[in-house]
Amino acid sequence: MREVAIVGAGELGGLVAHALVRRRAADLVRLIDENGRVAEGKALDIDQAAPVEGFPGSVAGSTDRSAAAGASFVVIADRVGGPGGPGSSGSNEWQGEEALALVRQLNAIAPRATFLCPGVSQRELVERSVRELRIPRSRILGSAAEALVAAATALVALELDVSPRDVTMSILGVPPHQIVIAWEHAAVAGFAVTGMISEPTRRQLTRRINALWPVGPNTLAAAVCKVIDTVSGSSRRPVTCFVAPDDQSGVRTRTAALPVRLDSSGTVEVMTPALSAIERVALDNAMLL
Repeated sequence: MREVAIVGAGELGGLVAHALVRRRAADLVRLIDENGRVAEGKALDIDQAAPVEGFPGSVAGSTDRSAAAGASFVVIADRVGGPGGPGSSGSNEWQGEEALALVRQLNAIAPRATFLCPGVSQRELVERSVRELRIPRSRILGSAAEALVAAATALVALELDVSPRDVTMSILGVPPHQIVIAWEHAAVAGFAVTGMISEPTRRQLTRRINALWPVGPNTLAAAVCKVIDTVSGSSRRPVTCFVAPDDQSGVRTRTAALPVRLDSSGTVEVMTPALSAIERVALDNAMLL
């Protein structure tokens, strides 16, 4: 049974819970937040929507983080109201020292779970969890990178007047200012994009894709579902995630968006698509500390 624990019942956490059960990406979702009334209320609302939308409702709200003990996946989402409480401004995503302490606690509770960080500000959390908490890089990933790929794919499809399902492309690096689009690797229904879009148009599209960051919460939630489907074996397609660097290589780099192949153990392989010389240099520069 695929059990997912979502820590944080804020906007993103609620959307992830709804997306998971609606798309049947999880058999049981536990929505955990210190504000238990909100977590329980959102869980009940999602379950009540099940008969209307035609999915099996299976969401439980809780205030107890130990409820994540049996989860195969732990999603580090956002709190209700954020640091300043309900109604506060700014991002509510778990970040900084508080987020690191949370991951440390959850790793003790669910030592075999795969951790997903869906927020646009959580790339650093992935890196620090690996370097400071010694969590294997295969067990913690940032799924927001896949959300950016989805948004960029939709933009390219609109430019070419085709379905996004027909577009295949890879985005690497560190958004928003150091992304690398593998245009030489991009294709539409098997045909190279470079033969369909001129170089000036590709440069213009690159600027527009840069402006897509930060990606919205609905796209972030959908990206979590895609990553979980891939880890669970429901999909065999590679996904793009923020992946912590492998320091054993002897070169100290930083966490970046890279295509990965996943299975039930987490990351199996980091895959780098064919890059031009300019794209390769740009990626190396983006990953340098």
